Amino acid sequence: MSSALPATSHLPARADWLPAAAGWRLQLAGDWAAGAGSWPEPPAGLGPQTPVAFDTAALQAWDSGLPARLWALCAVLRQQAVPVDLDGLPPGLRGALQLAQADPAPPQRPATGPRPPSEAAITVAFFGDVLLALGRWLRGQGRVRGADVLQQLDETGPRSLPVVLLTCGLVGLMLAYMGGAQLGRIGAQGYLADVVAVGMVRELAGLMTAVILAGRVGAAFAAELGSMQAGEEIDALRVLGVDPVTHLVLPRLLALLLMAPALMACGALAGVAAGWPPAVLAYGVTSAEYWHQALRALNFTHLWIGLFKGMLYVALVAVAGCRCGLHAGRSAQAVGQATTAAVVKALVWVVAAATGTTMVFTNLGF
Repeated sequence: MSSALPATSHLPARADWLPAAAGWRLQLAGDWAAGAGSWPEPPAGLGPQTPVAFDTAALQAWDSGLPARLWALCAVLRQQAVPVDLDGLPPGLRGALQLAQADPAPPQRPATGPRPPSEAAITVAFFGDVLLALGRWLRGQGRVRGADVLQQLDETGPRSLPVVLLTCGLVGLMLAYMGGAQLGRIGAQGYLADVVAVGMVRELAGLMTAVILAGRVGAAFAAELGSMQAGEEIDALRVLGVDPVTHLVLPRLLALLLMAPALMACGALAGVAAGWPPAVLAYGVTSAEYWHQALRALNFTHLWIGLFKGMLYVALVAVAGCRCGLHAGRSAQAVGQATTAAVVKALVWVVAAATGTTMVFTNLGF
C-alpha cells in the first residue's frame, strides 16, 4: 500500500516532535515509501492532559512501514492514557490506523436455548421409555430376539449362581450366629430357624442377589452399552429405525427378571442351610427341630413378598446399568465413569426400594 502527495522532489524521511498549544505534535516529512528514516522517542511528560496530534503537510510518500510505526506509537500512548488526534493524517493512513486500533467485536454469546436436561430428568425419561417399550412388546407391537434373551440368560444366571450361593450362605451363617446370641438370652433358641428362614426368604436373599448382580451384571450392561455408544453403534441403530430400548434394554431386563426367582430361591436355600450348623453345634437345636421350625415359619405371605421385592430389585439393577450405558459419553474414560455410576445407582436404588417396601408392607400388616 502506498500513497503520495504532489511534490517536485523527494526529500529524506523525517519525524520530529514539536510542542503545540495544548500538547505535542509529531511532524512527518519527506519520503517514507522506502521505510527509511529515524523515529524519535516520545517526549517525556506525556499524560492525559497532553494530547498528541500529527502534522503531515510535508509528507511526500509512505508505504506499509509507516502505519506500522504509527500503530506501535499509538499503542504506547494508549497505555499512558494520552489522547491521540488522527485528524492530521492523510485519509489512507488515518483509515489504516483506525482499522488497526479498532477494538475487536465482543464475542457473540450463544443464543439462549433450553437448558440440557438434568440427571434426574434423564432417568425419569428412561424409565418411561422402558415402560413404553415393555408395553409395546406385551401387545405384540415390538419384537425381542429370542437369541438375545438366551445369551443374557446365560450371562446373568448360571455364571452368577456360584457368587450368589456363597454370599447368601455367608449371610445366613452370620444371621444364625447373631440371632442365636440374642435369642439365647431369653432361652428361645428354638426360634432361631424362624429368624433365619424368614429373614432370608423375605428380605436378605433378594437383597443380596441384587447387590451381587449390581456389581457383576449391572456393570457389564453399562460397559457393553457404553462401548456401543462410544463406537456410534447406537446412533446407527437409530438411523436404521431400530429402537435401542427395545433391541438392547428389553432382552437384558427380561433375562434378569426370568432368572431372578431361581437365583433368589437358591440364595434363600443356601442361607437357611448355612444357618443349620450354628443352630445345631452352637445353640443345641436339633436338626429335625431346625428344619421343622423353618418350614412352619414360612407362609405364602413371606414367599410372595420376598419374590416381589427380589424382582423389583433386579429390575432396578438392569435399568440402572442400561440407563448409564445408553447415556454414556464417547470416550474410554466416559465408559468407565458410566460403569461406576451404574453400580452406584443400582445399589442406591435397591437400598431405597428395600427400605420403602419394608415400611409399606409393615404398615399394611403383612
